[in-house]
Amino acid sequence: MVKLLIVADDFTGALDTGVQFTARGARTCVVTDPAYDFSRAKAETQVLVLDAETRHLTPEAAYSVVRRAVEGALRAGFTHIYKKTDSALRGNVGAELTAVLDGAGAESISFLPALPKMDRITRRGIHYIDGVPVAESVFGRDPFEPVGASSVAEIIAAQSEVPVALHGLAETASAGRPGIHVYDAESDSDLLRIGQRLGREGLRLSAGCAGFAAALAEILDLRGAPPVLPDLVPALFVACGSVNPVTLRQMAEAEAHGFPHVHLSPPQKLDPAWLESADCAAAVGRWLETAEREKRFILDVNDPGGCDGTDRYAKERGLTTEDLRRGISAQLGRLVRLLLDGGLDATILCTGGDTLLALMGAVDVAELIPVCELDAGAVLTDFVYKGKTHHIISKSGGFGEPDLFYRLALSMGAGDQEEDVIC
Repeated sequence: MVKLLIVADDFTGALDTGVQFTARGARTCVVTDPAYDFSRAKAETQVLVLDAETRHLTPEAAYSVVRRAVEGALRAGFTHIYKKTDSALRGNVGAELTAVLDGAGAESISFLPALPKMDRITRRGIHYIDGVPVAESVFGRDPFEPVGASSVAEIIAAQSEVPVALHGLAETASAGRPGIHVYDAESDSDLLRIGQRLGREGLRLSAGCAGFAAALAEILDLRGAPPVLPDLVPALFVACGSVNPVTLRQMAEAEAHGFPHVHLSPPQKLDPAWLESADCAAAVGRWLETAEREKRFILDVNDPGGCDGTDRYAKERGLTTEDLRRGISAQLGRLVRLLLDGGLDATILCTGGDTLLALMGAVDVAELIPVCELDAGAVLTDFVYKGKTHHIISKSGGFGEPDLFYRLALSMGAGDQEEDVIC
């Protein structure tokens, strides 16, 4: 029986990859403990997704986490390993692919980094985002993990001495030779064709993003009862922890359609003591009233018109970029918990893996089961907090069309018309 481990480097990536398998009915579970004991996995689980949280680690630390996970999973009887990488190739790609090889005691792994449905393709070994080489795209200017090269081989070689073999679209898929085998792909059919040629045995070790995960689910024939969309609260509350321009456009579009939009001030998003203040209690009360009345709301960590205010606040207090990343996501997670404690009754849309993980930590949830994709990259799941089930939509900061938030609100009845949502 096929038993698949997916090792993701952030939380939204874990969910948008895992949902490719739940969409076919495969019994899938997402766990957030990098030191997870794989012997605890339920016997009926076909796909276990581990959020290893390695995106922001040093290459050496990321290597150790991934290698330990691979070794533990194989000892526990997992038959296939899929290393989920960022679709824009951020993070520790070379170190983590090497860790999979070393953890499995293997010589080769197939790497298909394309996500065609988001216009992220690989052509002649160069990775493109919306037709632009990735290093020249918005991801080349990412404030936390800028991508400095567009050549997949160059990105891998920055952290790995394993040889890289490039395979064009016209080549016959083959991963028999030692090394990291990188495959061009420009469509979902390319991904499926290459995967079928590699076959189940050739895919015991593989890597890519949610794009190839969908093909892998079919090739490994992981299936079961199809998912059922639950009844969603007809209100949408957006907790935005992303600074990606894609998400900024989505918020601007939603605001143009009437979404109330609150920008957190530097103390509100960085000072833990503010959460205990009377000012915080009053603000939470106002936000709850507005969210209940309007059925739409955006709580945003971005400064209006730029980040000068946060930069000044951070500089005055000696905060590093990493302090900002960790501090803002943790604060936003605790703020959403306060809103839930205050009676927030809405479907929550959470942007950014750091924000979602912080929220799960705040409500003490370590395992999730993805339900379905409501839109490309927008994954529905749920969690139980204080006896109540809350539905949450996760979205990577760089995913989605400009009108995504508005369309999601309409689809669940949080607006002046309704549309059907189909998982």
